[in-house]
Amino acid sequence: MSFSGLPLSYCTNVHPGRTVTEVIAGLDRFSLPIRDASGIPLAVGLWLARSVMDDLATPDSRQKFATELHRRSLTCYTLNAFPYGDFHSERVKEQVYLPDWTCADRLQYTLDCARFLAEVLPAAVDGSISTVPLGFKALAKSPDFLDRSAEQLIAAAVALRQLAEETGKTVRLAIEPEPLCILETTPETLAFFARLRSRAKTPQDRQAVEKHLGVCYDVCHQSVEFEDVAASIAALTAEEIRINKLHISCAIEAVGINSSAAVREALANYIEPRYLHQTLARRADGMVISWLDLDQTLLEQTPPDFASTDLWRVHFHVPVDAMQLGPLGTTRPDLERALAAVYALPYAPHLEVETYTWEVLPQGGRPEVVAGFARELMATRKLLDQIAQRSGV
Repeated sequence: MSFSGLPLSYCTNVHPGRTVTEVIAGLDRFSLPIRDASGIPLAVGLWLARSVMDDLATPDSRQKFATELHRRSLTCYTLNAFPYGDFHSERVKEQVYLPDWTCADRLQYTLDCARFLAEVLPAAVDGSISTVPLGFKALAKSPDFLDRSAEQLIAAAVALRQLAEETGKTVRLAIEPEPLCILETTPETLAFFARLRSRAKTPQDRQAVEKHLGVCYDVCHQSVEFEDVAASIAALTAEEIRINKLHISCAIEAVGINSSAAVREALANYIEPRYLHQTLARRADGMVISWLDLDQTLLEQTPPDFASTDLWRVHFHVPVDAMQLGPLGTTRPDLERALAAVYALPYAPHLEVETYTWEVLPQGGRPEVVAGFARELMATRKLLDQIAQRSGV
């Protein structure tokens, strides 16, 4: 196949957007300058929180927003409906996974986003919406959590099929596995999709699941899990689970964490209060162990399992054009492997750069957002071209 011919997307969850007015201001303050600075075609992957969707509840309000996009010559074919509330509050952490997929509010919010996307999609272009990986393991206490989530997602698939029939626009949901969530590993994702298919009550419902439900493959997340990303993508493909969206993202890799004071000191600079930074390590026997969040306790009172390994990976989205962050490494090689694997698929997933952490990067590594994002996009475009050239296209 080949990469999508759509403009490369970047996710606007990096910008505050609590109201429609704030979202539109972000387009002018960030999106347009990023496009101009990068010099490449650009799509906006909009994050529209619940409060914004409330402002877009009527056809007239949605049409006005579509007009604002058109006036700026901005394309939108994908949404990030993972964060439901304020993604820029002082403390987000585990609250970003709420409401989970057992809650009616999550279903309704997702369908509201789908209705909006269907109205702003360019002609003959399908849409995608990324969403929470069911919920967060530490918060999901119900014994029937998986079944309840499956029922809600099947209902979402049926509603998306009806939306397609009404509007002629296909919108696909993309469940995004993430460390320490209900769906974090590829095997967990495979098992859940088997459950989804088994619980679809009619052939029509199963067809809706197959067509409208898939995954958002965030490369950072699977790298933090120490997965072989190419094998992971192959496993999803073998089970006919569609990758509707791929997040172009990189994580921190701390090599020599227990033998180098410089590495440990550098990693300490990434402790911050807003987002959750799940930290995983791989032991010599291959077992992967996890810690809830990068914090002082982990660094100062390192538990024995973590002290026994010199390789940690941290769920902290870092610039995708960086191979090194001082003494720290990144999972950039996994990004290259994942994109090469995606290039070989028989369809073209949506591609989106999703470095939402510019505001919380350590001061020494925090460039101005427009310049930083422009560099990411240019580096990504170059990488995509290199992969295509190596494939003989």
